[in-house]
Amino acid sequence: QVQLVESGGGLVQAGGSLRLSCAASGGTFSSYGMGWFRQAPGKEREFVATITAGGISTGTADSVKGRFTISRDNVKKTLYLQMNSLKPEDTAVYYCARAHSRGSGYRLSDYAYWGQGTQVTVSS
Repeated sequence: QVQLVESGGGLVQAGGSLRLSCAASGGTFSSYGMGWFRQAPGKEREFVATITAGGISTGTADSVKGRFTISRDNVKKTLYLQMNSLKPEDTAVYYCARAHSRGSGYRLSDYAYWGQGTQVTVSS
C-alpha cells in the first residue's frame, strides 16, 4: 500500500519562497520516478516537475523554470519542491505522484499513485 503525503503549503506574498515536502510510505520509494503537479481552481491538473529514481531532474514546466527545483532524498523517502520567486499565478493545490517505473514523466498517465495535495496561495 503506497501512501504519499504532501506538506509545506501555505500563504505567502509574491516574491516569497516555499518548500513543499512529500513523505512516502509503502512500496520502494527509491525504485520509482516522482513528479509534482498542480491544479488551480477551474483548471486541469498540470505538470510542474519530474525526477528519476536516481535523482536526475529531467524536466520542469516552462512556467516555473528557473524558479522551482525538484529534488529527493531516498534515505528519508521524501520528495521536495523548492519554490522561489513565487507569483500569484502559482496559486494552486500541489500534488506529488509516483511514476510507474524508474523513469520520469510529463503526463498524468505516467504516474500510478497520488498524494492528497497541499494548498499554495500566493498573494499579490
